[in-house]
Parts: sequence; structure tokens; C-alpha cells
Amino acid sequence: MDIRLTVNGRPHTLDVDPRMSLLDLLRERLGLIGSKKGCDHGQCGACTVLVEGRRANSCLALAVAMDGLSVTTVEGLADGEQLHPLQAAFIEHDAFQCGYCTPGQLCSAAGMLGEPGPSAVTENLLDDPELTPHEIRERMSGNLCRCGAYVNIVSAISEVAR
Repeated sequence: MDIRLTVNGRPHTLDVDPRMSLLDLLRERLGLIGSKKGCDHGQCGACTVLVEGRRANSCLALAVAMDGLSVTTVEGLADGEQLHPLQAAFIEHDAFQCGYCTPGQLCSAAGMLGEPGPSAVTENLLDDPELTPHEIRERMSGNLCRCGAYVNIVSAISEVAR
């Protein structure tokens, strides 16, 4: 099937197998290897990208479903040589060890910063709460870090959220 999508600001027209995941399209067809294939079941978050600004597990999203949409990967977060504030904060706070989960963590955090409203841990469900470490941990719970860099990840996100 032919699809048109924009990836990191660049338009693409591609012929794709209807069974192909967005993750495989990004990695195998477009050479964007930042998004990682972790569990391939949507449980680890290593493949997280932004679709129209919202977080998505690219291993579960079908490429054909992206027709006409805009996708941002970790490669598209920076503005040229200027790092995204989250990327700079991750470096400053040493928020990664092996780095495998980092692209998904960064995309998830970027999406989270733009998502208003309560989470499962917000006391008043009518609030748009401050992004406290407790809120950040809940909202980032879909992204696993096997090295255990969570404390530094939360610190980096907290800095940017302020």
C-alpha cells in the first residue's frame, strides 16, 4: 500500500506491506535506528515515538495507519545542532547508562510534557497538576530502564518541566 507521512519534518511516500509496524518502517526503510526494538509487545517503551505530538509505541502501530500523519523520532527532537531541552537535561543529569531505553524515554517525556490533565495518581481529577516527581514517575511508567537510571531520568524531566 502507498502511504504518505512526515517523519521528523520530512515528507515521505512509501509502498509498505500492510502488516509492517511503524518501528520496522522507521528502522528498516528510513534508516532511523534511534527507536529501539525492545520487547516488540508494547510493554517496555524503547520504541516510543511521537505521532502528531502524542506518545505511541511504534512496535504496535501499523505503518499504514500513519498515512497522512506526522511522526517524530528521537532523531527529530533536536533543532539541528541545538539539542532538545530534554536531551540536554538527560546529559546533565546522567539520566542513562547503557542508553538503550533513552530514545523512548526522551520521546515519551517530550510527549508527556505536552499532555495536560490528571493521571492515575492525581488526587483531584479535575486538576491539571504540577509535574512533581510522583506525577512524572506515573506518567513515565510505560518506559522501562533495565539499568535503573530512574532517579536521574526523573530529575532531568523535572528540570525541564519547571
